[in-house]
Amino acid sequence: MSDHYFSATPDVEDRRREVTVRIAGRELAVTTAAGVFSGDGLDHATAVLLEHMHDAEPQRVLDLGCGWGPVALALGLRWPGTEVWAVDVNERALALTAANARRHGLTVRTALPEDVPDDLRFDAIWSNPPIRIGKQALHALLLHWLDRLSDDGTLTMIVGKNLGADSLQRWLTDQGRPTERLASAKGFRILRTRRAT
Repeated sequence: MSDHYFSATPDVEDRRREVTVRIAGRELAVTTAAGVFSGDGLDHATAVLLEHMHDAEPQRVLDLGCGWGPVALALGLRWPGTEVWAVDVNERALALTAANARRHGLTVRTALPEDVPDDLRFDAIWSNPPIRIGKQALHALLLHWLDRLSDDGTLTMIVGKNLGADSLQRWLTDQGRPTERLASAKGFRILRTRRAT
């Protein structure tokens, strides 16, 4: 498993590549790499998630599982006055996110999960979560970060219908984390979960 994108230090060679992607209505040149999620460019699920980013401007947001940074970049471009954090267990991903943000004049705070201050709360968390880490690990991950939301905060994520989106929605609701389906698009569900009631 050491070469998976959810490894801290992927074994696969750090082969960088330049790609152009469309984020927040702009064409952006970014650097991606092997060993991070969607190292070939903007994956389909994240592109769909970005199309549904229409909320009012929050004060502090988190890109959970940032990869090379497409969600963090979109958050920073859409809401220039917002404090943007990007978290990943993959150190290569964090370095790429930071570099891509600097390249486009954005301030994004990157951190390993354990380095996010315990008292920090987020008004919104956006994620294309790492479903393939397994159900138990995914559940623990989501519950941990849901506890980091502000009182009125929300977690918005995209999950493939064929990867258990509907059962995940039911599970979260059963945990006392009200979860609604915002949209269904191209085989995906966009789910929004609130902090525990």
